[in-house]
Amino acid sequence: MAKTPKSSSRLEIAKTYKMYIGGKFPRTESGRVYNPSVNGKSIGNVCLASRKDLRNSIVAARSAQPGWAERSAFNRSQILYRIGEMLEGRSDQFSSELKDQGLSDAQARNEITQSIDRLIYYAGWCDKYQQVFSCVNPVASSHFNFSVLEPKGVVFAFASEASPLLGLVSLVAPIIAAGNSAVVLASESMPLSAITFSEVLNSSDVPGGVVNVLTGNAAELHEHAARHMDIDAIAFDRDDSKLWKNIQAFASENVKQVKKFDLDWMDPESENPYLISDFCEVKTTWHPIEQISSSGSGY
Repeated sequence: MAKTPKSSSRLEIAKTYKMYIGGKFPRTESGRVYNPSVNGKSIGNVCLASRKDLRNSIVAARSAQPGWAERSAFNRSQILYRIGEMLEGRSDQFSSELKDQGLSDAQARNEITQSIDRLIYYAGWCDKYQQVFSCVNPVASSHFNFSVLEPKGVVFAFASEASPLLGLVSLVAPIIAAGNSAVVLASESMPLSAITFSEVLNSSDVPGGVVNVLTGNAAELHEHAARHMDIDAIAFDRDDSKLWKNIQAFASENVKQVKKFDLDWMDPESENPYLISDFCEVKTTWHPIEQISSSGSGY
C-alpha cells in the first residue's frame, strides 16, 4: 500500500486565549471570538467578552474581596513579590508575545523589566502605606480620633491600549495592594500578554477572583460596568474622550468613583504610593479617652 506523501509545511495552530474569571480560564459564554492582527497577520483567537461574562467576573471579584482584604499586609506583599518572580521566570514567553503584537525587541524587554520592578515596588508598599496615609487627628474633646485607609472593594479597570503588559500591571498592582479585588478589561488590539499574565497570577498564590481579566470591546462593556451596582470604582487608562465622558455620566447615577490615568507608565514618577490611596477610602474612628481620677480610679 502506497504511503501518503508528507506535506512540506504544516498548518500553524493559532492559540486560543481564554479569559480569567474566579481563578479559572473559561471561554466566553457567547462563543464569540475576535482575531487581532499585526501587519495583516492574525496573532491569535481571543474571547470577545459579553455582558454575562462581565457579571460573572464581578460576582467572582465581590466574593473574593473580603477574604483578600483580611489578609495581612505582609502576606499581600509576599504574593505580589511572588507574581514578580513568576513573571521574570516567563520573560522569554512574554517577550515573544509582545513582539508578535508589534513591539520591538528593546520595547518588549523594557516593558517586561518595568513590569517586574513595578510589582516588587508595590510589594514593598503593602505594609507601609497605612503608616504614611493614616493619622491621629487633633480634636477638642477627650477622644482619640484615628483616620485609616480601607479598600474600596471591587475596582473595574480599563487597561491601557498602548502598553499591553506594563499598563495592566501598573493598575492591578496598587489595586490589589490596597486589599481590593479587580476586574480588568485588557487591551483590545494587544490582548495576548494580559491573558498570559493571568496564567502567572494563577500560579502565584493569588486567590481566585481577586484579579479577573476580560478581553473584548470597551465600547460594548463600558456602560454595563459603569452602571453595575456591585462595582465600587473605575480606573480608566484609555485615550478615548467620548468613552470617558460616557463612563462619568453612567457612574454618576450610582455615585461610583471614577479616575482617569494619563501617566506614562515608563516614567519612574508613575509609580508611587498615592496610586494605592486612589483605590482606598478614609475611615475615621472616635475612641473615648478614659480619664483617671487623682485617687487612681476611673470615673
